[in-house]
Amino acid sequence: MNKDFTLADVRCIRKVTVGSTNPNMQTSDEEREKQLAVLNHYLNDFPRGRIIGKDINFGVYAVGEHQVVMQSTTYHVGFHRMVDEEPGS
Repeated sequence: MNKDFTLADVRCIRKVTVGSTNPNMQTSDEEREKQLAVLNHYLNDFPRGRIIGKDINFGVYAVGEHQVVMQSTTYHVGFHRMVDEEPGS
């Protein structure tokens, strides 16, 4: 079995965002763990995906006299075939 992975083989891409840059909707630790669980499911379970891209977003907000920096990372996971929208659905 050939284990090479090229972009030409990608037939499906899923985006998984971890974190949030919206100061009005901060992600809790529980939500972040769910986001990471989805990413790990896509990377470790069948069909196994590969990270083909990553977008890192951040925002700097002034809250009173303080500055708040928030970050989110969107992982682009590529697959050889179509997969379910969300694990377990």
